Amino acid sequence: MPNLIQSTLKRAAGLGRQSALYAGNAFDRVFRAASLVQAGQTPFQTLHSDGLVSLRYYPPLTEDHIELGDRTIEVNHQSHRTPIVIVPPLAVNMLIYDLFPQRSLVRFLRAKGFEVYLIDWGVPTREHSHYNMHTYVAELLPEYLNRVRQHSGEQELSLHGWSMGGMFTLFYSALSRDQHIRNAIVLGSPIDSHASGLMGLLYQRISSVAEVVRSRTGFRLHDLQPHWFHTPGWANTIGFKLTNPIGSVMGYWELVVRLGDREFVSNHATTSAFLDRMVAYPGGIIQDTVVRIWIDNQLSRGEIQIGNDVARLENVSANLLAIAGDSDTLATPGAAKRVMDHVSSTDKSFRVIPGGHMGILAGSKAPSSSWLDMAEWLAQRSN
Repeated sequence: MPNLIQSTLKRAAGLGRQSALYAGNAFDRVFRAASLVQAGQTPFQTLHSDGLVSLRYYPPLTEDHIELGDRTIEVNHQSHRTPIVIVPPLAVNMLIYDLFPQRSLVRFLRAKGFEVYLIDWGVPTREHSHYNMHTYVAELLPEYLNRVRQHSGEQELSLHGWSMGGMFTLFYSALSRDQHIRNAIVLGSPIDSHASGLMGLLYQRISSVAEVVRSRTGFRLHDLQPHWFHTPGWANTIGFKLTNPIGSVMGYWELVVRLGDREFVSNHATTSAFLDRMVAYPGGIIQDTVVRIWIDNQLSRGEIQIGNDVARLENVSANLLAIAGDSDTLATPGAAKRVMDHVSSTDKSFRVIPGGHMGILAGSKAPSSSWLDMAEWLAQRSN
């Protein structure tokens, strides 16, 4: 009988400790989520800011080794000659590029010996509703790339663009004909939006309707004021999650199931810090994107209107590495691969890797499936 009582008391004590652990993790996840977030730990310097857009520089790492997923890699303290400039998409916050200490793209590139710069587009307000493709591609990008050149002392640059950032990279190269863009890496950038699976079929249907409206009424979306299309950050967060609603719900269900796993809870809070803090789209960008990329599908023909100019992808001659995710519903491999048909690059490669739209950039499989190969590809073309 004493042994039974003792066993019962131990079991009750264990359940009590487990309940306390669950309660503590639940409280921290709901009320102290910021204390769990691991993102944004890599130091950087802000070289310039206009009040909205800023330029970051990531200085050399002080350690000799860093953790990358479940492996350790040596830090290269000798820099490659050609700096790399990360060109992010709009609507996202910059935590995505420094998500975890062991899964940070900026930290990894710095460890591989690259001089790393990042253009932070900031948080647009309604005051910036008139910002459109021309603003970013023909005005802001040239200014900030020149600042990179001034700081680094190098004319030749490598550009890294994910999603809309990849399109910005291509548009800038096509419009400016900047022959000093030596390498371009684009990930998850749809060139033929009508080929993006179910989303593409939806765009095709909208395009047919839009053509009827134009022919019968003469109405153009660009006739309206851009501030009407200003999209707040919370709307972009909902829209991004709706691209994978089942995955979004399952993510929170898994959090409930694994509430006793402190590491998982911390990882969930870190990922949510990115997903739940998306920022606004300026109205002018929405107009240009909806009409020229989604409805008219101009890029499928190898060109796109930027303001009063036309950017032709045949003017892109940089070494090109284009990457698509095998489960990306926003930019399917079929939609992304079309870039190979239009650019004039003699050195160009297209790869499909595991992951969805976010996963190909910063998912748990990204370091092994693309980062290491990308760094090797870039290193061979950066000296």
